[in-house]
Amino acid sequence: MSRPVTLFTGQWADLPLEKLAPLAKRMGYDGLELACWGDHFDVDRAARDAAYVRQHWELLGDHGLSCHAISNHLVGQAVCDRIDDRHRAILPADVWGDGDPEAVRRRAARKLIQTGRAARAFFSARPGRTRAAALPAVVNGFSGSSIWPLFYAFPPTTQAHWDAGFADFARRFGPILDAFDRLNVNFALEVHPTEIAFDIASAQRALAAVGGHRRFGFNFDPSHLGYQGVDYVKFIRTFGPRIFHAHLKDAWWGRGDGTVGIYGGHTSFGDGRRHWDFRSLGRGNIRFEDIIVALNDVGYRGPLSVEWEDIRMDRVHGATESAAFVRRLDFPVNAVAFDAAFAERRRPVRHQKSSA
Repeated sequence: MSRPVTLFTGQWADLPLEKLAPLAKRMGYDGLELACWGDHFDVDRAARDAAYVRQHWELLGDHGLSCHAISNHLVGQAVCDRIDDRHRAILPADVWGDGDPEAVRRRAARKLIQTGRAARAFFSARPGRTRAAALPAVVNGFSGSSIWPLFYAFPPTTQAHWDAGFADFARRFGPILDAFDRLNVNFALEVHPTEIAFDIASAQRALAAVGGHRRFGFNFDPSHLGYQGVDYVKFIRTFGPRIFHAHLKDAWWGRGDGTVGIYGGHTSFGDGRRHWDFRSLGRGNIRFEDIIVALNDVGYRGPLSVEWEDIRMDRVHGATESAAFVRRLDFPVNAVAFDAAFAERRRPVRHQKSSA
């Protein structure tokens, strides 16, 4: 097995970490990608309290688990979004505050920088890794977007509107990325509808907006690309070294009864009319074999993190089968060209003279 198989804890935040950790091990995982909500990873405590960080590593270690990334999607969403009352349900109270939209965005940016500090403190304290402080830490997350509500271009939306949105993203995320650079932390944006980047073209534009900042990259997740019709394998080959982390999540599309399209029809997940839905790994349309080959080709050596979502399936059953699916799927990179032996010159066989 060339890469650790981890479980993203975002969909398990109702379980305390002390219960989720042994369950994850029983389900077949090597580690956890810790979400910064529930009780899984407290950003403020991790940034200032060495004992809290140490206790987290001890808890993971007691169950034979590792960690390679932390994720703060919920706070990141508020950095660039048009804030409304829905955000109150997902944000920490100190970020929501009085709910004033611009104040929320600024507090979210500060909290994301604090997440970088927490990640640095956490991964620098990783047991058994003497070079841990020299390695970049990874924070996965969302960005939000001031222009996502304009995704369908009517009334006519000019390029000036899009330019303004990417400029807003650069203005808000530039200081975050600079802070991450000082901390030796990479930010991995999950390319996803509602974010500043939701396909290959918008991801290229986002990267250009921040001037190719070395701390800006991507948390690859094929499930959000496939049902849109975006070539998710091409995404890997397009961005290569900018892929800082990888989610494995499945989806199917081309389903339903023809009454709901890719925009969802204001239906809920699991509605039989839907054109697409998320599925447990191996039960959808994503070509995971092609993904593994492409990740190998671009030199990605990080974890394969299962983000399990399937409204139709028990989650322990689904997450267990998904861990086994990834283990069957992944393979180490070949260190020797398979056809090299054909080109080798045969050494002449030397026969000893008979003593007879």
